[in-house]
Amino acid sequence: MTDFRTSPTETPRPEPSGWATGGVIFAATMMVLIGVFQALEGLAAIIDDEFFVVLPNYTFDLDTTAWGWVHLILGIVIALAGFFLFTGSAVAGGVAIGLAGLSAIANFFFIPYYPFWSLLIIAIDIFVIWAIARSGVLSGR
Repeated sequence: MTDFRTSPTETPRPEPSGWATGGVIFAATMMVLIGVFQALEGLAAIIDDEFFVVLPNYTFDLDTTAWGWVHLILGIVIALAGFFLFTGSAVAGGVAIGLAGLSAIANFFFIPYYPFWSLLIIAIDIFVIWAIARSGVLSGR
């Protein structure tokens, strides 16, 4: 019987592990949750400037309201990308990786304001990037 998935000259690619395949579903779910949490974090900073403790002499010092808008907008976009990631589209996977990277960078700069939460989000963003890259979503499988 002929296998129509590969041409005779093409070597078959190994199937992604169950961890990676299940990881994409987990990554999409986590992106939706991260987006919602970041949006709520942004709203907290916009509504009450004194909610986050600001350390003096921080190199990347921004007004907490500005950080609030960054987190609110980024959170909404990340949640939407998480919903689209459930489709398994390669475009959604690429956008999700890019947004997870932006989220990690934004939270790196937000560490002095809310350290534990920022480090947790960075760790989850790294897992999201790994799960999507390893799963084969980007190659259209």
